[in-house]
Amino acid sequence: MGMTKLHGLAILVTAGITGAIWYHYPFSPARAQEHKASPGDDSVLKIDETSLMLPCLPSFPTPCRRRDVLVLTPWLAPIVWEGTFSRDILDAQYLQKNLVTGVVTFAVENYVQFIEGFMSSANKYFLAGHPVNFYLFTDCPEKVSHLQMAPENHLFVIPVQPDPRWQDISRSRMDILSSYIQSQFQHEVDYLYSVDINVQLLAHIGVEIIDALVATISFWQVTPQQEDKASEKHSESQPANPEGQGDFHYTASFYGGSVAEVYKLTRACSAGLLQDRENGIEGPWHHESHLNRYLLQHKPTRLLSPEYYWDTELSPSSILVKRMCPVHQHSQRQTPQTKSVRPFFFSV
Repeated sequence: MGMTKLHGLAILVTAGITGAIWYHYPFSPARAQEHKASPGDDSVLKIDETSLMLPCLPSFPTPCRRRDVLVLTPWLAPIVWEGTFSRDILDAQYLQKNLVTGVVTFAVENYVQFIEGFMSSANKYFLAGHPVNFYLFTDCPEKVSHLQMAPENHLFVIPVQPDPRWQDISRSRMDILSSYIQSQFQHEVDYLYSVDINVQLLAHIGVEIIDALVATISFWQVTPQQEDKASEKHSESQPANPEGQGDFHYTASFYGGSVAEVYKLTRACSAGLLQDRENGIEGPWHHESHLNRYLLQHKPTRLLSPEYYWDTELSPSSILVKRMCPVHQHSQRQTPQTKSVRPFFFSV
């Protein structure tokens, strides 16, 4: 009886490993079909089916070294932690594909104070050594005219008008993103990530983040909170999740993926936010609640662990590296600067 059970367990483990390898192979037919653009406006966007394999899969010489955290979701998407990948292997894959990644961030009104701290740290740590286009939406373009950038990076400053309330700024981000993806970004980058301006990068964030649809698990998942921020409380609101449903809670401070997938995400969230506004509903977490609703229905192909957006005052043993953290004005730090360039400006 004991041998029979062991034999059955071995079969299940083998099947699981085989399925994981098949699912995460960069040109898997299932992944290509799953993330094909839908008819309509989405079909005008270029589709890149690239997915970088994580080295904890058996096809890589370096095994996954983490046994204390969840590294695979129930739908077989990898969860990226320190110790679950080899950056050298992933860099080699990425370089072969000649890709460009974009970063979008917004700095309006009081958030202008975070521009220099964010840009200097992102220039140093975000996909270091690979070409990155930074798209900075701001109502104070004169504040960014003398920022220093690495030779492979480019900064594009896009002037915007400030909204009267921060809630309106939160709502308009999704609409602005979807509009610019269709008109501009799809022609310039292969992958696009949205990052809050009031953050500091403290360690390298590399090509391990590259996949079709990428979400970052909020540190609320691993810390006790007085208030449940993962679900929308207004039952009439578009992002109201069914009771008891939801895989993870994802932060809106850092998400992205292929241009086509981010376009579909931002369009859906923008439509939901507009409908809420027409119904006189204002959700407590605005675009983040709509983001979570979308990702409940459209599973991310890769999850980033909370180390990719972490509160520096928290220190559980599972967080080996704090890669990105929210900052306040007094805690911003300057990083070494390289080549001085004048950014490109666009008119809205």
